[in-house]
Order: sequence, then C-alpha cells, then structure tokens
Amino acid sequence: MNKTYTLVGILTGIVLVSTLSISAANATTQGQQRREARDTRQDTRQDARQDKRSCVVSNDKSNHDCRQDKRQSKQDGRKEARDIKY
Repeated sequence: MNKTYTLVGILTGIVLVSTLSISAANATTQGQQRREARDTRQDTRQDARQDKRSCVVSNDKSNHDCRQDKRQSKQDGRKEARDIKY
C-alpha cells in the first residue's frame, strides 16, 4: 500500500515538473517576441520622426503630406510588430 502511494506521488511530481518546464519555455519565447516587437515599433517611430523632419526641411511636400507619410510609416511599423508577435 505504501509503495503504491509513493509511486503515484513520484509520477505526479514528474508530470508536474515537466508541465512547468514547458510553460516556462513558452513564457520566455513570448517575452522575447514582445521585446522584439517593441524594439521594432520604437525604431519605426524614430525613423518616422527623422523622415518627417527631412521632409519639412527640404520643403518637398506640404506639411499635411509629410504628416501623412509619418503616419503611414508608423502604421507599417505596427503591422510589422504584430507579425513578429503573432
């Protein structure tokens, strides 16, 4: 009787430990994906700011057009970040 309980306890422990290990690995992967997506969005924002400044300074387009270009750049960056994350 005692051996049966001990065996069941050991098997339960093994299953529990293996389940927790898998969960921890998934959490680490998701964290890395979120970090990479965040970095992508931040880089995109900075690039969009620089592009708008260049556009305004060079006076190639109206302020409205420069602003639209910046918005489109940021939208593209968000889409790329979503692709990384999901």
